[in-house]
Amino acid sequence: MQSKRAKFIVSRFTPSNKTPQLKKYELKYGSTTTVLDALKLLKDKEDSSLAFRHSCGSGICGSCSVIVNGKPMLACQTYIKDLKQPIKIEPLRHFAVIKDLVTDISDVFEKMRGVIPQISRNQKVSTKNGEHLQTPAQLKKINQPSQCIKCMNCYSACPAYGNNKKFIGPMVGALAQRYNADSRDQSKAKRMDKIVGKDGVWDCSFVGECSKVCPKRVDPATTMQRLKITGVLRLAKKIISKK
Repeated sequence: MQSKRAKFIVSRFTPSNKTPQLKKYELKYGSTTTVLDALKLLKDKEDSSLAFRHSCGSGICGSCSVIVNGKPMLACQTYIKDLKQPIKIEPLRHFAVIKDLVTDISDVFEKMRGVIPQISRNQKVSTKNGEHLQTPAQLKKINQPSQCIKCMNCYSACPAYGNNKKFIGPMVGALAQRYNADSRDQSKAKRMDKIVGKDGVWDCSFVGECSKVCPKRVDPATTMQRLKITGVLRLAKKIISKK
């Protein structure tokens, strides 16, 4: 039963405005009311022009990420009862704002396409003898980076991406590692050319904020360091092979 009231400060922005405007709201909430529920109620009851992204509402699609009281979070997994009031809701940092809480994340998806985000083989595997199976040990290597839901929280928390938008960033690095470590893939060399090149993993300063805000514990910060090691070993092999 909804009996308590929560106060909100929501960032509002339209292309015609030069700067975002902070608007105050207030509504009733219950023990299971999430930030996403609150945004829906505000849109339905208070202001139909309020814009925000959402889809599954179950922490799977990653589309409802916003800044809540200064931290990137999934709105659908953040409960009002756990937050200090007034609750300030803003769009993700480091991205251009399209309207209110909706940001333009197309840049990251372009970077994602550049690291071949799928199993890519030079040799086809015949299915006559069944599926191309993996052992439990092989699956374990890709399990953690496979949990990424592309929520962009890591980019919003990453100071390196904030300083250099050309930086591939934590999610793309984790995605590349997911396929590099896949026993069925044969395109690691092509990916690494992109990963260790200009604006690649070397721009990562290992602050670690990306891992702290990840809702799926993907740990992109550690993954980026592993990619650096792979890059160094790859370079060393090239140098040795030339001698």
